[in-house]
Amino acid sequence: MQIKEIFSCSVEKACELPLFDTKVQAGYPSPADGYMSNSLDLNSHLIKHPKSTFFVQVTGDSMIDAGIRENDLLIVDKSLPPTNNKIVIAVINNEFTVKRLKFINDEAYLMPENKDFPPTKIENGTYIWGVVTSVIQQF
Repeated sequence: MQIKEIFSCSVEKACELPLFDTKVQAGYPSPADGYMSNSLDLNSHLIKHPKSTFFVQVTGDSMIDAGIRENDLLIVDKSLPPTNNKIVIAVINNEFTVKRLKFINDEAYLMPENKDFPPTKIENGTYIWGVVTSVIQQF
């Protein structure tokens, strides 16, 4: 899975939308109250470090089992430390890729979330560019 495009982050204006007071059940339905109590600013909710945050568009299917699909937008924060089990953007041979970072026996690997793709051991020339914090999908 590779990165199709990279966009810088701009949070100069708030992106406030209504926030319903009632949560939505993922199991059995609950009565629909329809109460709105506040608004939610998507910029402040999704972007903690604007100067080091970027949007990237995905191409490929090596991360489908993590819910990351072709054309999804990823929010990537370059200021966060890349820790075990985080989904990261890495650079391999001057190309961007998105994978899960795993540390096994003092070695670092980039793990796909699709059984059809092999893991990649992080060696010279490979580095972590940023940590994925959110996925934006359209249905």
